Amino acid sequence: MSRILDKKTSADLLKLLVFVVVTSLATAVLVVTIGNLGFGSSRTYKAEFSDATGVNKGDDVRVAGVRVGTVSKVEIVDRTRALVTFSVDDGTSVNGGTNAAIRYRNLVGQRYLSLTQEVGDTQRLADGATIPIERTRAALDLTVLFNGFKPLFQALSPDDVNQLSFELVQVFQGEGGTLEGLLAHTASVTSTLADRDEVIGQLIDNLSLVLDHVADRDKQLTRLITSFRTLVGGLKKDRNAILDSLEDVSTLSVETASLVDGIRRPFVKDIKELRAVAGNIDKNKAELDRALQVLPIKLDKIGRTAIYGSFFNFYLCEFQGRVNLPGGVQVPVKYETGSDRCDLG
Repeated sequence: MSRILDKKTSADLLKLLVFVVVTSLATAVLVVTIGNLGFGSSRTYKAEFSDATGVNKGDDVRVAGVRVGTVSKVEIVDRTRALVTFSVDDGTSVNGGTNAAIRYRNLVGQRYLSLTQEVGDTQRLADGATIPIERTRAALDLTVLFNGFKPLFQALSPDDVNQLSFELVQVFQGEGGTLEGLLAHTASVTSTLADRDEVIGQLIDNLSLVLDHVADRDKQLTRLITSFRTLVGGLKKDRNAILDSLEDVSTLSVETASLVDGIRRPFVKDIKELRAVAGNIDKNKAELDRALQVLPIKLDKIGRTAIYGSFFNFYLCEFQGRVNLPGGVQVPVKYETGSDRCDLG
């Protein structure tokens, strides 16, 4: 029994150790990622700025957008300047032509230190050297910038404001375009508007004409609005009656459906018989047409006979027809009476 417990305890202990090791490694990776920690050799430099507002310990140091180090300390020197101490990877070249600038990382206010290479001394600076204020540039003052665009921002949606703000920051920081490009686009828009000045003028004239017509019909427009308001008020007042009538309409629809359902079979039968009658008429249309043509002549003769008295003598001279037998067999029938009156025509 004790051996079984020892084996089970050993297995559980092994699982616990594996869990602790994996958790520790994951935590270490997370700490390194979030803390921007590096394990290679690095060099420490300093840079003087006229304003380092918003720069904090741990902010990134980037070259061409790639993180190469971190800010380790921010302090004041001579009561007028800020001294930023930062460290970069040993493979990063910081020399006499290196310029340092504070730039916005995002609109929240986070900054980072950007190192750029200009024409100058290419000899690498010694560890702990300071980049003078002549080769540094403070961050853009967003408050002054956004106050200048405040009238424009008031006419835009929040999403458009955020997008435009980000683009402005990128432009004025020298990223994603240049101020000359922005002005060129603005000039292009202005030129396009100038080319369309005639069309815009015609549009304004037409709009003025429309407004004049509307102003001439102000009484009719007022009367229309008043009538529409009265209509809406009446509908609101009679809304209960209207809603109640909808229930009656629904009941009527159900009753009508039941009525149609009751006469459906006879109605279908009548339609079939009507189709048969129409078929017979179509088959005998020639005889029917001839009868209709002869009928006026016959009526004229009958009318002449009737002027001598209100009496008529009819004689059956001949009878013709067909008898339908079972199986679809038709037998023709023809009978002549042989009356003497028939010979008189």
